[in-house]
Amino acid sequence: MARLAGGRGPIFERSRSNPESRCIFMDRMRYNQAMSVTFVIPVYNEVESLDALAAGIVEHAAGVPHRILFVDDGSTDGSWERMLALRERHATVDAVRLRRNFGKTVALRVGFSLAHGERIIMMDADLQDDPKEIPRMLAKLDEGYDLVCGWKQRRHDPWHKTLPSRVYNRWVARLFGVRIHDVNTGFKAMRMEVARRVPLFGDMHRLIPVFADGLGYRVTEIPVTHHPRRFGHSKYGFDRFAKGALDVVTARFLLHFNESPVRYFARAALFLLLGVLAAAAACGVVLAAAGAAGMAWAVLFVLAIGTAALGTGLLTLLGIGLQSEWRLQHTPPPDYRLYIAETQID
Repeated sequence: MARLAGGRGPIFERSRSNPESRCIFMDRMRYNQAMSVTFVIPVYNEVESLDALAAGIVEHAAGVPHRILFVDDGSTDGSWERMLALRERHATVDAVRLRRNFGKTVALRVGFSLAHGERIIMMDADLQDDPKEIPRMLAKLDEGYDLVCGWKQRRHDPWHKTLPSRVYNRWVARLFGVRIHDVNTGFKAMRMEVARRVPLFGDMHRLIPVFADGLGYRVTEIPVTHHPRRFGHSKYGFDRFAKGALDVVTARFLLHFNESPVRYFARAALFLLLGVLAAAAACGVVLAAAGAAGMAWAVLFVLAIGTAALGTGLLTLLGIGLQSEWRLQHTPPPDYRLYIAETQID
C-alpha cells in the first residue's frame, strides 16, 4: 500500500490506548486519503527526462500527500533502470513495467488501477508539461470540478502537429458540446471516481473529457505553460489523426446511441440514400443537357445501383465495427495485472 500519511508516529502509538487519540489518527488518515494525489505518468523511451520530471513534481507537490507512479510502457532505452534509481532518491516514487509497448491507453488504465487516494494527475514524461502548474490544477479540483484539463494556449510543437490538433479539438468540441480547447491534452487532474468510470480501451485516452462530460461530471480547463521538447522525439505519427477520427465516431455512438443503435444506422442509411439520389440526379441532368438522354438513364441506373451497393457495404462494416466497440465497452476489461511484468510500489 502506498505510504500516504507518513508511517508510524506518536499519534499512532497513543491511539492504541487512548480512544481520543485514535479518533484523531483516523480523522487524519481520512484527510490524507482525501487530499492525496497520485501522479500517473506513462513512459516510453524518455530516460533523459525522468530525473528533472521527478524533481519538479516533488518540488511543486510539497505539502500534499502524493505518490509518483511511472508506468514503463515497454521502453528500450533504460527508462526502467532510471525509474529504479529515482526510487532510491525519492521516497514517493513508484514504478511499474509493462510486458511490452501496449500504448498510452493501457498504460493509463494500469496506472489508474494502481493509484491511491482521491485525486489523480496524469502527465506526459517529455517535460513539456510544467510541474509548477500542479497547485493550480489541484486548486481547481478544490473548487468542485471533477476533471481539469491543461490548455496549452501557446504550444511549442511543429505546425504539422499543432494544426491538425487544433482542427481535431474544434471538431470534437462542436460535435459533443464540450467547452474545452484542448481535449487531447496529456496534462489532466481528476477525481479518482472519474478515472475509474471513463471507458479506457483502444485509444480512448484522447477523449477522457468527452466521456466525463457525457457521464455528468463537471469538466473545466485552465491555461498552462507548455515547453518545447528537450530530449528525444515524439512517439506519434500522422496515423494518430486517423485513429482519433475513428475514435470520435465510436464515442459519438457510445454516448448518444448505445441505448438504441438502430437510430444511428437509420440516420446513416437516410444520408446514404439522399446522397445516392442527389448524385444520380446530377449525373442525369448533365447527360440530358448534353443531348444523351438515353445514355443518361442507363448511366443513372448503373450509378445508383453501384453507389447503393458500395454504401450498403460500408454501412454494414461501420455497423459491425460500432457494435463490436459497444460490446467491448460493456464487457469487463482484462485484469490490468495481465499487462504487468514487474512492480516496484511501496
